[in-house]
Amino acid sequence: MAEIKPLPELLINQIAAGEVVERPASALKEVLENSIDAGADNIKVQLVQGGSKLIRVTDNGAGIASDDLSLALARHTTSKINTLEDLQKIASLGFRGEALASIASVSRLSMASRKATEKHAWQVRVEDGHILPPEPAALTAGTAVEVHDLYFNVPARRKFLKTEATEFGHCEEVFKRIALSRSDIEFSLQHNAKVRSHLRAADMTQRISSVLGDEFSQAAAFVDEQAADIRLHGLVALPAYSRSTRDAQYFFINGRFVRDKLITHALREAYRDVLHHERYPAFVLFLEMNPEGVDVNVHPTKIEVRFRDSRALHQFIFHAISKGLAAPCQGSGDIEKRKVAPPSAAPSYLHQQSIPFGGVAQPSTLYQTLFETHTAPQENLTKEFPADSLDNPASALETVEDEKEIPPLGFALGQLHGIYILAQNEKGLVIVDMHAAHERIVYEKLKSGLENQAVSTQQLLIPVTFQADSLEVVTVEENSGTLYNFGFDIAVLSPTALIVRAVPAILQHSDMVKLVRDVLREIREFGASQILTERRNEVLSTMACHSALRASHLLTIPEMNALLREMELTERSGHCNHGRPTWFEISVADLDKKFMRGK
Repeated sequence: MAEIKPLPELLINQIAAGEVVERPASALKEVLENSIDAGADNIKVQLVQGGSKLIRVTDNGAGIASDDLSLALARHTTSKINTLEDLQKIASLGFRGEALASIASVSRLSMASRKATEKHAWQVRVEDGHILPPEPAALTAGTAVEVHDLYFNVPARRKFLKTEATEFGHCEEVFKRIALSRSDIEFSLQHNAKVRSHLRAADMTQRISSVLGDEFSQAAAFVDEQAADIRLHGLVALPAYSRSTRDAQYFFINGRFVRDKLITHALREAYRDVLHHERYPAFVLFLEMNPEGVDVNVHPTKIEVRFRDSRALHQFIFHAISKGLAAPCQGSGDIEKRKVAPPSAAPSYLHQQSIPFGGVAQPSTLYQTLFETHTAPQENLTKEFPADSLDNPASALETVEDEKEIPPLGFALGQLHGIYILAQNEKGLVIVDMHAAHERIVYEKLKSGLENQAVSTQQLLIPVTFQADSLEVVTVEENSGTLYNFGFDIAVLSPTALIVRAVPAILQHSDMVKLVRDVLREIREFGASQILTERRNEVLSTMACHSALRASHLLTIPEMNALLREMELTERSGHCNHGRPTWFEISVADLDKKFMRGK
């Protein structure tokens, strides 16, 4: 048996480097976090050959005293914690005291630093695992770390590095994460002497737009929720901006980027109602909480965490994101306007205009059935809107202009190919996908009814009978209670026939046979227990799709306006049940550009 003996210090550091320094991006992350912990508000990054040849990070932070410079490169030395109690409430990004030593063990590292009180800077270098004595250097206040030739002394690791472009891509991603975490800091990034990014200090939304682009910001909802000592704020993209990968998911806890299964699950559940087909949501979110409630000392990379009260945190995140996504009529537009929560009471135009007649014809049967609206006294309607306001959108807009009560979706102008509703609002043209919008409205009503155990049913004047196979008959026999919960009264008429006596009132004009068969198939495939829990929303979505207005279904102007008003009162109405947008807006200014007006 081989003799047990202590490992050399250099080998210990190289082993540690295997965990901490996976690639150039890992080294860059550790150095950038040190700069932030040092209080820097200006950080410059220079890379050569994807970071494998050179990583240089310069900051204007507090700097390191000359007497402490060599110690800063030694293993397990830190200024951030002193006791076990400190370890249990970490507020800094770094704290383990091993990153610089690990990086130095697999590269040619030098570090220069100067405190504002010192006359000049001092520099220290590491060669073959030995820290050389400090030397005078030229540097303004702050610190500059240079990492040359990463893995030059560990060929086995170096050959696993990817192409220059790939390694730079990973470094750029780390740069983005750090830049998103601190919008109050100015950052710049160079690669092979070319400037790739320069981000000035800004507020959170401006920084997010600068890093992820205006497309993300314009398709995002603002979240800001607080409970006790926990706050969650940031931007969550609406479903239309969903991605095929998780490349646009940024979650920070007390400024630290993390990937956590509990958080991922809470977010996925919040999007479950509006995002399907294996798409991934996009978000930039900041969770602020008491450091004692989260353990960041789980893994050397510090990207994994553990929570003291995981269940409560899961619920808080789920409800905060659900609320952010639920605001009615979230579509294209100014992110600043979406910061304001919907008023507790609907504005007057919603109460008045949701009843689409004022001297015009009485509501049609279709209108009454689809939107379940009760008529109101005529005098209340004509008080604010003239008799022709709904048949003449321009007149309606003029009427409410002084009171600034123009509805977000405006007033209908007409239909395009029986598919899209064209409306005019204060900004310009609104285009609504009629089927998708109505599907969301019906779905939300069904869901609300089921949650409140008050699904409104409609007895059919003439019950519907149809031929059924043995599986369908058995499903009805074994799941009558589940069907009743969803608002159906279905019975077995014979071994080969079923009879439908009642359906949810909102679905009474659907294709009954196809609707019932689809619901029975869902119950048969997934079982009653899942249908009432995990698969509940999928079943309701199927039911809503059957009832939604079909293409080529012609609506009157009052009916179109009724649909617009319902959208303005319905949660998540900006997207259908499958994540597609239900409407978008084209401003008059954009139309002017198309027609080159003013040129």
